Amino acid sequence: MDPVTSQPLQQQVNNEKIYNQEFKDLLSSLPKERGLAPTYSYQYQGFWYSALALQGVINCQNHFKPRENDIFLVTAPKSGTTWLKAIIYALINREGHPPQNPNHPLLNKTPHQLVPFFEILDPSEYDSVCNSSDSSTRIFATHIPVGSLPKSLTDDSTSSNCKIVYLCRDIKDNFISLFHFANKVNMRPSPISLEEAFDLYCKGISAVGPIWDQILGYWKESLEKPHKVLFMRYEEMKNEPRFQLRRLAHFLGKPFSLEEENSCLHDQIICLCSFETMSKLEVNNTGHLKHGISNSSFFRNGIVGDGKKYLTADMASRLDQITEEKFHGSGLFL
Repeated sequence: MDPVTSQPLQQQVNNEKIYNQEFKDLLSSLPKERGLAPTYSYQYQGFWYSALALQGVINCQNHFKPRENDIFLVTAPKSGTTWLKAIIYALINREGHPPQNPNHPLLNKTPHQLVPFFEILDPSEYDSVCNSSDSSTRIFATHIPVGSLPKSLTDDSTSSNCKIVYLCRDIKDNFISLFHFANKVNMRPSPISLEEAFDLYCKGISAVGPIWDQILGYWKESLEKPHKVLFMRYEEMKNEPRFQLRRLAHFLGKPFSLEEENSCLHDQIICLCSFETMSKLEVNNTGHLKHGISNSSFFRNGIVGDGKKYLTADMASRLDQITEEKFHGSGLFL
């Protein structure tokens, strides 16, 4: 068994001794700070990671080779990743697995099992991913910033028809969801307070933070390469799911046929992948992922505007101010 995955999550995330010497030398050379979720975070190529996550990023950069039509869902952590994993899986596989099928894979496996994070996979597992009927297409998810993706994904001359779907969320809601998740998955030796988590988040020291820089990177990439990168917002997905699902299907080269429209297939996919459906499934309330995170920790409430319940007026104002300053002149508004 892998010596990393055989350890409890807290040890996996924080124990630097489990890595090879080359990686430990890299860690020792990087800026290191107290983390929001892990005990420590390391800054690499301008963003903050746990040691475990960083090892996965470097593995991807060094070893990942895309196939012609691979699909990548990219998010900042706690921005609707689980939901959109389910939607993309159901959309791409709708012929072989109709959404009304009582034995649909999403009813028996978690979205994270069906659409893996490619920085969590061992390099030997990349080619074994098979989650589409088309052998040239695999569906992966990742939190990696655009500048740290393997060059083969962002270079038009090498990645062919690979598609990147980027999903972001209101900053205040993202912070609160990340705060609850950090305490629920128990990566730290003791829970983190809202105030400490807020201070780290504002400084950019959160999972793949600063979140503003990650969002802005994909926003600019979507403007420069609209054929390759689709930029989506969580709130728009909630407010106009049919329109956004059609938009996603068109971008992925899988538009709905007239027959599918008439049979309301899009509504069936929306229902199957809804928070109400997914959060009640036994598979999403029991068991753990590869590194020990409980499946139930990915489902809290999925509500837009939830951040308002927890943030003081000063906290909300500070996040709004940072967001305005970071996105000024970019044309991006959240």
